Amino acid sequence: MIRFVTSCTALMLLAVTSLHAQVVKVQIKQTSPGHYQLLRGGQPYLIKGAGGDGDKQLMADLGGNAFRTWGVGRGTKALLDEAQQLGLTVTLGLWLGHERHGFDYTNQDSLKEQTAMVRDAVMKYKNHPALLAWGLGNEMEGYAEGDNPNIWNHIQKLAAMVKQMDPNHPTMTVIAEIGGKRVQSINQLCPDIDIIGINTYGGVASIPARYRAAGGTKPYVLTEYGPPGIWEIGKNSFGTVNELTSTQKADRYREAYLKAIKAEEGKLCLGGYAFTWGFKQEATATWFGMLMPDGTKTQAVDVMAQMWAGKYPPNRCPEIVSYKIEGADQVNTGDQVIAVIKTTDPENDSCTVEWQFHEEAKKLNTGGDAEEATKQYPEAIIASNNQQVTLKMPNIPGIYRIFAIVRDGKGSSAVANIPILVKGEPVATSVAATGKPSPLPVWVHTDGMDKEPWYASGWMGDTGNIKMNEKSTTNPYHGTQCIEVKYTAANGWGGVVWQSPANDWGDQPGGWDLTGATKLSFYARGQDGNEKIKIGFGVLGSDKPFFDTDKGEAEFTLTNEWKQYSINLAGKNLK
Repeated sequence: MIRFVTSCTALMLLAVTSLHAQVVKVQIKQTSPGHYQLLRGGQPYLIKGAGGDGDKQLMADLGGNAFRTWGVGRGTKALLDEAQQLGLTVTLGLWLGHERHGFDYTNQDSLKEQTAMVRDAVMKYKNHPALLAWGLGNEMEGYAEGDNPNIWNHIQKLAAMVKQMDPNHPTMTVIAEIGGKRVQSINQLCPDIDIIGINTYGGVASIPARYRAAGGTKPYVLTEYGPPGIWEIGKNSFGTVNELTSTQKADRYREAYLKAIKAEEGKLCLGGYAFTWGFKQEATATWFGMLMPDGTKTQAVDVMAQMWAGKYPPNRCPEIVSYKIEGADQVNTGDQVIAVIKTTDPENDSCTVEWQFHEEAKKLNTGGDAEEATKQYPEAIIASNNQQVTLKMPNIPGIYRIFAIVRDGKGSSAVANIPILVKGEPVATSVAATGKPSPLPVWVHTDGMDKEPWYASGWMGDTGNIKMNEKSTTNPYHGTQCIEVKYTAANGWGGVVWQSPANDWGDQPGGWDLTGATKLSFYARGQDGNEKIKIGFGVLGSDKPFFDTDKGEAEFTLTNEWKQYSINLAGKNLK
């Protein structure tokens, strides 16, 4: 049984800063040993920011003054222009390769290509008035000691080049916490790095003391901070982690700001970027998100407004007083379970509760890499109101989460979830499903098909930035229509899986037997050329009851003209 998948990654495209824009000089002034002041346009500037794709108007309205990015791409110029209009600044991230993704810091060709990318970005954006600083890489040192001299020597060369090209903005590199020999390596090997950016979560309150103990003398910025990460919380009795409620997370943002930013203002800290101004799937759909998928804010946003501007928003978020399962958190398939929540609202708004039942994430990726959204089981909810929910456990054993999403109807929300273990015998073993025989050749998509054998129903990654029109009439290669896919974010990725049956992630039989097929062939073009796409087949592993019998993928760089591409299927099990 085979499914087909396509994904798009954000690319850096040419963008020219307005000729009328005037650069705003940013400097770091050392007022005394161990004391620094960031100056923008000659005026003191404490970074009160966040990172993420959420509403920037909301950030500005609540007293924020800055955001950061992780890379450059098609939308970079628009982001800078939006920041300028809103009175915000941008630390422009320049993504550097990670060894865990296959990048080799001893490969001179790869280093030259990476250097050229940085050079091009600096030339394009160095004069934009919203630019605050350059962020050279994000956690590219990995998660061990962080002392690979090849990495730091390359970053030093990049920083020296950037400073020569742009004397008006400081350079920063971003590391994963401060353990190992990260700080020492930067101090010794990167004299042209002006600021150390620190991504820190559970240990954020102790950063000032630990940074000094590690030998930190350069000024720092908290480039990511928020609730403790899943890697920092002990597992419960059945091997998963309990997520804090949005109310509990808000307290962590407050503590981080007061102890690691405000207490160090005028000393070593130049400010910080809370994470994440938006939402993302990482372990759960809500672990790091300060906003919900519908754009409503959580209590972390209220706290940051109070930290940034000294006052809460006019309408504050609901608060979760308690949330629990009545009875045991380890049950059997088919059992009924009741979960109860108690909430309050600062303005006594009438709140509603939406209940969701999710399976636990099958795979937790490293370092914030993209994860698939978890499957929901709405049929498990038997009855619910704004105080409790009754669920019938599914017939598939495993770990699940019961989500409660509280909304006040005025743009504010709260969220919590409880993990639960469902025990019992599996209803199906993991065996490959043999698809229905299909005559060859078989079309995945073409004009005039009464019924397509696969459905473009499996959206993955940053789905909110995927725009797809399966009946586009814009310059098709053949016939009157083509599939048009756009990915609108400046970084990240999005993908679409063609599934049979629709919306099936391996939990039901289906698919097609394509035995005898020798290649997967398609025509494609890019809007401008140089867009990179991945096309593949087979996405489901043997952990699913009905998994794909084989898999493969290839990456292609498009031109702006239609061109035929293909993937070799010889030797593949296509039943």
